[in-house]
Amino acid sequence: MINEKERIKIQTSETFLLSSLLALSGGFQDAYTYNVRDKVFSNAQTGNVVLMSQHLMQGEWQQALHYLFPVLAFAFGVLVAEQIGHKYKGAKRIHWRQIIVALEIVLLFVVGFIPQEYNMLATMLVSFTCAMQVQTFRKVNGYGYASTMCIGNLRSGTESLSVFFREREHSALRKALHYYGIIFIFAIGAGLGGVLSLQIGVQAIWGSCILLVIVCLMMIREHR
Repeated sequence: MINEKERIKIQTSETFLLSSLLALSGGFQDAYTYNVRDKVFSNAQTGNVVLMSQHLMQGEWQQALHYLFPVLAFAFGVLVAEQIGHKYKGAKRIHWRQIIVALEIVLLFVVGFIPQEYNMLATMLVSFTCAMQVQTFRKVNGYGYASTMCIGNLRSGTESLSVFFREREHSALRKALHYYGIIFIFAIGAGLGGVLSLQIGVQAIWGSCILLVIVCLMMIREHR
């Protein structure tokens, strides 16, 4: 009986619905920081590294730091999530992933109160939460994926599609559709995040908080 409950619990954590909400939130957050917080990405750290390097080569040190700090915050978020996962992995009363999501909600809610004079701090906090999310949720229906970026999902999805074309394996097609579905939902989240950010401003990030509250409630039900 315990094994069956554990099996159901793992499957619920990796469902496409929960992963879709996380991807929706991830796209929302990236669009938010780009549109409201000085055109810096919160989770697309490759873009930040490119822009940081460009400004360094041009001798624009202050602008380079503008993109360096979110990268460092992202790295720190991965470290913190890994430590929380290691420490609370065997906890009975609460799942360690619930702790991560709850922390995300609190930090993003705080970001909504930070004025644009402190955009760097706000972007660093969003990057930190994105990193915790991508470190914590890494599978959808058993397939490894990322909920806050697209490049890995695009590669994996296209690879699976290629396998389907060559070997006609329907499992490979299902896998490809999972990845493309996550990318599509991420894009929807980015679009919504961009539109709402331009209309509402700094408080728009609370839209991501609402999505994560739903995720947290789903996980509470799962834990029970």
